[in-house]
Order: sequence, then structure tokens, then C-alpha cells
Amino acid sequence: MSSKQHAAANQQDQQHRTTSRRHIDSTELEPNEATRIGVFVFALVVFILSFGVVLVATWWVFSPATIIASLVVGLLVASSIRIAPQWERVAILRLGRFHRVAGPGFYAVIPFFEYAAIHVDQRTMTSTFSAEAALTADLVPVDVDAILFWMVWDAERACLEVKNYPKAVLRSAQTALRDALGRTNLEDLSIRRQQLDHELEGHLAKKCQDWGVTVLSVEIRDIRVPDELQNALSKEAQATRERDARIIIAEVEKDISEMFVEAAAAYEASPLALQLRAMNLAYESAKDSKGVLLFPSPLAESFDIRKLFVD
Repeated sequence: MSSKQHAAANQQDQQHRTTSRRHIDSTELEPNEATRIGVFVFALVVFILSFGVVLVATWWVFSPATIIASLVVGLLVASSIRIAPQWERVAILRLGRFHRVAGPGFYAVIPFFEYAAIHVDQRTMTSTFSAEAALTADLVPVDVDAILFWMVWDAERACLEVKNYPKAVLRSAQTALRDALGRTNLEDLSIRRQQLDHELEGHLAKKCQDWGVTVLSVEIRDIRVPDELQNALSKEAQATRERDARIIIAEVEKDISEMFVEAAAAYEASPLALQLRAMNLAYESAKDSKGVLLFPSPLAESFDIRKLFVD
């Protein structure tokens, strides 16, 4: 394969990886929210009822002016009488100053004097964030993906203390993750993953508390290392395992040699023990085989038939 073909193949493989990764990210970000249709239906019903009541009351002087008046009254009443879902809180401002937190359920506002500044969802929220090409303590660039679980416990602070609290929480999480990676070596990332989760959780909880936000947990999902560095780390791990195996073999051989020295000293002190050991070895080698074991002995000389023919 030529260099151009090899480069083209690498480029196609990289595009395939990028496409598959983007597909996964888009799938994870698909909305799965509870519906707010009931809120809009309630506002529509209030508008229709208010419009109908005013129109019926002024039917005897029916004119375009009465229709316009009915529309205006309907819009005012629909914008004044509202409902909030169970999981939602509404920050109400009166003449530009914070007045109260409304919800859940029915609440009312004074037209032209009060308005809903922000609708705060108090359910547990999940946000994915990442740190791309973040440098570890040993200056290795890594890509880390994590998930943040958080919720708003004080709608007033979320409205007044920070401009966009979801974005502020996400940016703080990214910064905290980069800081934590900068204090950790590459080989410690997989070992200290849970410890990093707790460190990030504590740091974010302390920082987001002033915004009325509670950080429930932080979980690191994936740690990606550059391909060229993965090959180097694989070779390093293989060399380390081979070194450990050789060290273990050397230690075993050392222990065996020390045992042989002790056995030799014992046999030197007692020649009879050496003979018994030799007989035991001969027996062990011959008992499980069908061979014949021969020992030299003076008894064999008495069976020499050549002596019968000697004068």
C-alpha cells in the first residue's frame, strides 16, 4: 500500500470515528422533558372565558370596540392568572425589584407592575462536560468526559446572584476538572477516579452554594489518551510486567539454591543420609515406570560362569 493510500485510509477511519462520536453526543442530548402543555392550555382557557364573559356582557352594544375591549381583557386576565408545574418555581419582580417566589400551582401577577423574571426547574439536572487536551501533572494531554448531577434549591439566589446559572455551573465544572487533572499524574487517573469525583463534588458544591445550586455528584465517564501515547504506555506496561516476572523467577531460584546449600551441608554431615536419599530417588524414579534399575553389587560376581572353566 502506498503512502497516499495509507493516508486516505487513516483519514476515512478518523472521519468514521468523528461521525460515530457526534452521533452518540447528539443522542445523549435529545430532550426528554415533562410536557408543559397543561400550562398553555390553562392560559388559553382563561383567555377564552374572559373574552367570552366580556363579549356577552357587552353584546347589547356589539361593535368593533367591544370586540377589542374583550380581547384586551382576555389577554390581561390570561397574563395575570397562571399556574406553575410541581417541579417549577417562578421568581416574580415588582417594578424591577424582587418580590417573591411563586409556585407550584396557582399564582397571580399584577399586569404592568409584576412579571415573571425566570422559571426555575427544581428537579435533578444532568449536564455533560469535558476537558479537551487538558495537561496532567506529568504534562500529558488527555481528554476527559464527565457528568454533573445538580439541582436548584433556592430560586431567589439563582435569579439574583448569577446571570445564567446553568452555564455558570457548567463552566465552573470544566474549570474544576482541568485544575484537578493538573494535580494528578496520568497513571493515577484510573486509580484515583473516585477520589477525583469527590474532590470535584466538594469544590463545586462550595462554589455553587452562593447561587442557590446544590451539586449532588460528579462522575468521570471516560479518559482518552492520544493514540501514539497509548502505544508507548502499552510497551511500558509490557516491559514492566516482563521485568516483574524475571525478578520473581530470580527470587525463586535464589531460594532454591539456598535450600540446596542447606541440604548439601546436611548430607555432608551424615553420609548415611545421602545414601538413603539416593535410594529414595532411585525408588521414586522406578516405581512408576516399566524399566529395570541396575545396581552394581559384589553379589553378582558369584554368578560368573567363567570360573567353572578355569583350571
